[in-house]
Amino acid sequence: MSRPWARGASGAYNAGAMQRHERQRRFRGIGPDGQAKLQAARVAIVGLGALGSVLAERLARAGVGRLVLIDRDFVEEANLGTQALYTRKDTEERQPKAVAAERRLREIHPEIAVEGVVADLTPENAEELLQDADVVLDGTDNVEARLLLNDVCVKRGVPWVYSSVMEGYGQTMAIVPRRTACLRCLYPEPPPAGALPTCETVGLLATAPAAVASLAATQALRLLAGRSAIEGLLYLDVWDATWKRLPVPRRPDCATCGRGRFEFLEGGSRSSRATVLCGRDAVQLRVADPSATGLIDLGALAGRLRPAGVVRANEHLVSFRPHGQSVELVVFRDGRAIVKGVRSEAEARGLYARYVGL
Repeated sequence: MSRPWARGASGAYNAGAMQRHERQRRFRGIGPDGQAKLQAARVAIVGLGALGSVLAERLARAGVGRLVLIDRDFVEEANLGTQALYTRKDTEERQPKAVAAERRLREIHPEIAVEGVVADLTPENAEELLQDADVVLDGTDNVEARLLLNDVCVKRGVPWVYSSVMEGYGQTMAIVPRRTACLRCLYPEPPPAGALPTCETVGLLATAPAAVASLAATQALRLLAGRSAIEGLLYLDVWDATWKRLPVPRRPDCATCGRGRFEFLEGGSRSSRATVLCGRDAVQLRVADPSATGLIDLGALAGRLRPAGVVRANEHLVSFRPHGQSVELVVFRDGRAIVKGVRSEAEARGLYARYVGL
């Protein structure tokens, strides 16, 4: 895997870009020195859904010099109501979110470096994908992914910003290793499967993700500009127009920042090869050893599947709907798949084995 920062920015803004950020340069919290630090900064955003797409746009418009955008999913019609950056054309082309977001941000701010990475963040690739980031931002939709981010960032001493949103409320917390509490201080153990509500069961107010993501992006800007982030858990209820800051003390017995155990990064029983996706009747499957299988020939797979159903394909994925069934398999180049219209891992694996056969 190539390092996501390999195609960096030139390191210099043109006159138009300098003018674009002039008002922010005048803001006392940023100033000329802070804006220069933003220009030189490298930020990774993991997950480009309702939160992550807004985070990416806000940081690009703020002038962060290098962005790497990591996402495992593709753009669907249901995304357009709550997610920034994407258009109907992206849904028709079945574009991966990382590809569509990169393309849009390059149009918004051509002077910054943007790298879209179509991948699922896993214990096997997390350290490599995030190794050069100055700050990491959380746009994921599940606890396991967030605890993996927490492990990587605490281990490497990289500040990161946790965020989540549901219904009309959300929360965010800046985590600075060895100085603030980490996510495991807040959630010592992940809740059991099915214990938390999802957007499918309780809904999502369209304005809530943008409000929470703007607050989280501001935390990142403070860190990047050399300021201290606001500590504690910041809770925002957009619908009721209320917010509060809750202190989160460091726990000496915290498994991650207290005892130095990185259980989600080390994998084992903590790392799942199948994930039920939030708010959707869909399961993501990961091959047991991506390096052993190599990349899939998507053109050959599309040709093989066409007699059995409806196929749509591009250079990043193959979408397949079997004749007479209400399910859909979306297969990526690394063998990973999202199986839609199913509720269990067993059903998803059965369909994958039947049609993909890996």
